[in-house]
Amino acid sequence: MVAGRLQEKKGYFYIVLSYKDEKSISKTKWISTGLPVKRNKKKAEAMLLDARKNFKLTSVVDEADITFADFMVDWLELIKPNIELTTYAGYSININQIICPYFEAKNILLRDIQPKHIQDFYSHCMAERGISANTVIHYHANIRKALKHAVNIDLLPNNPADRIQRPKRKQFVGKFYDIDEVNTLLRVVRGKRIELPVMLAAFYGLRRGEIVGIKWDAIDFVNKTITIRHTVTGAMIDGEYTTIVKDRAKTKSSCRSLPLVPEFVTMLTQLKQQQAEHQAICGNSYNRDFLEYICVDELGNRINPGYITDNFKQTLVKNNLRKIRFQDLRHTCASLLLAAGVSMKEIQEWLGHSNFGTTANTYTHLTVDSKQKAANAMRSTGMNLAMCQ
Repeated sequence: MVAGRLQEKKGYFYIVLSYKDEKSISKTKWISTGLPVKRNKKKAEAMLLDARKNFKLTSVVDEADITFADFMVDWLELIKPNIELTTYAGYSININQIICPYFEAKNILLRDIQPKHIQDFYSHCMAERGISANTVIHYHANIRKALKHAVNIDLLPNNPADRIQRPKRKQFVGKFYDIDEVNTLLRVVRGKRIELPVMLAAFYGLRRGEIVGIKWDAIDFVNKTITIRHTVTGAMIDGEYTTIVKDRAKTKSSCRSLPLVPEFVTMLTQLKQQQAEHQAICGNSYNRDFLEYICVDELGNRINPGYITDNFKQTLVKNNLRKIRFQDLRHTCASLLLAAGVSMKEIQEWLGHSNFGTTANTYTHLTVDSKQKAANAMRSTGMNLAMCQ
């Protein structure tokens, strides 16, 4: 029996059958069920089973007759098992929300796709929708990879995306706070649930996913270090918000150990005691699934990455602070280190970023002792980390 699956598209179920033709080339066939997604999954599954049982190779229409938009969706599902979930989520947004709606309206077949069609799409995105050149470059990467696959399986003689003018990438310049703004921010978040994430982002330049992923075993109170080796991120996967937990950092250089300065020793010690008190008070109501994490709420629930972003925005608005992204606290950390005379190479190591700013230099990991200079420099900037006793 041929392999197959259900695919949601525009609110309806489609059957996607995967098979090999007479030349043993992998191909797919899309069949509309005509069933709305809502409350029709069992019916759609029955239709899928029937289609798989009754599939005959002689009845298959050449896959090159499918539209370019349908091919993009099919390619996305094909690569899903082989890429990171976060990568898939980004690809899915690009393809299902931007690329496919445009090309569906044009009704262009895969076999008829030309460089001009793709070039017109990029021009439409930038001129009519105001999408940045950097984002359009991501669309180009998706389209080019998909069409490369079409060439590899002999559906196209060449890749049209190789013959177009790609938009020129614009260098991203992040916003950042000066030291007075940082201290104001630290003051307004004092005692709030978002306080620890803000402090970790501003002082250590940690990414949001790195902050949520920190576990207690990463805190070495004896040797005074904090090790970044886990991440917790969120993404929309097939229309549902999914939390993605990884027992590794974003990249090899992202896995790093940093000096645990006295202010954080005090804060984390108090936090550990506080969490123990919450467990005792809440009893069986306390969520013990996340006891290993440092960023949990009063009931033991791990803080959602999206909560940090949303709460940070609300905090800035409520306190009339200049609007920046939570990620910009990372840029703020870098700018303060630069102002304190820390070298770019040491900043790259401090941030765990292999391509910081415009530099692409490869660098080796520094020891925790050598990073103490960065820790001392951050403390000398005047950032007020003193805890309320």
